[in-house]
Amino acid sequence: MTDLMTSFRRFDSSRHGTWVVAGVMVVLLFILPVLDDPLLLLQVRYYISMIILALSMAFIWGFGGIMCFGQSMFFGLGGYAYAIAVGNFGESTAPFFLAMIVPALFAAFLGYFMFFGRLNDVYVAVITLAVTLALYYFINSTSGDEYTIGKARLMGFNGISSIRKFNWPGDSTALLSANHLFYFAMGLLIATYVGLKLLLGSTFGRVVVAVKENELRAELLGYDVRLYKLAVFVIGAAIAGLAGCLSINYKNFISPNAFHLSLAAQIIMWVLVGGVGTLLGPIIGCVVLLYVSFILGTGASGGGLNTYLIFGLIVMIFVLVIPQGIVPTLRDWREQGGRYRRMTAGAVLSMAEQLPASSRAPVRAFGERMLGLAPPSGHSGNKG
Repeated sequence: MTDLMTSFRRFDSSRHGTWVVAGVMVVLLFILPVLDDPLLLLQVRYYISMIILALSMAFIWGFGGIMCFGQSMFFGLGGYAYAIAVGNFGESTAPFFLAMIVPALFAAFLGYFMFFGRLNDVYVAVITLAVTLALYYFINSTSGDEYTIGKARLMGFNGISSIRKFNWPGDSTALLSANHLFYFAMGLLIATYVGLKLLLGSTFGRVVVAVKENELRAELLGYDVRLYKLAVFVIGAAIAGLAGCLSINYKNFISPNAFHLSLAAQIIMWVLVGGVGTLLGPIIGCVVLLYVSFILGTGASGGGLNTYLIFGLIVMIFVLVIPQGIVPTLRDWREQGGRYRRMTAGAVLSMAEQLPASSRAPVRAFGERMLGLAPPSGHSGNKG
């Protein structure tokens, strides 16, 4: 905790834009409910749950260097943990935490054998893919009456419906209203984003990035890379479970499709399009691709175009044209623009030195303004 607070105090918000993004989220937090559009709030809550899911993958893959095909697995485990627990407990306080604890424990169990077994990235991707498929087909086959956990039936491919929404902690009779559900979801998104930023700015986060960049060198420096990778895997699983829990409170339903490979592929697309190694990028990629999916429809659009075909084309274009993703590419363009501006300003200042003294001052002032060394015209200092 002390390390996180230290990183909070020294974090370079102007460089990373953390507080700008969080500020936009806070503005939306207060503006959207004022619009008094229940359907809009419902749709935004769905986007929030998917953005949190994208952030879980951004953390695991972009900063931990773990190519995981199992984020939909943790998403589904979180959703089913909440649905089963709330069906047994009759209130949502404990199920909310179980939605994060169950995927985290499962990730700890699975990750222990993968990372302490020294499996390389390819095998980790294959194993997480295989386990996701196994869970998908297992849940699909649990439609019989014998597949119950306490009072809750798994219902197999039919899914669990009429799932109880969040209630105020400890009061099962006081369900959260639509506005309160939105406030809660947006607050969790802000906490997730800022929390990950602070975590990455801490010593733990810097070691995680070091392990991703050069695992052998980090190990030679005395860090147990297996433990750090396992910690990243568990944290990402807990965040994905949180997303699954919020998704249930959007539609009051969960089915084995939560484990489907189509969702696992979409999560990777969100991060790839937005930019690996950033947190803002996957948010943008998630929103853009979800909006494209909304326009095209869940299956084939009216024009006969398949959603996944369009997604595939988008990913191909991004891989070929801007392989770094949206945010890293924009960042590179901004840095290149700054370099060109400094080069041009240097040339202007050099040219000013060659001019006669009478015409040198305005040219030099122009070059200094390009470098940000002089105030704009009309903002001079004391005038006598």
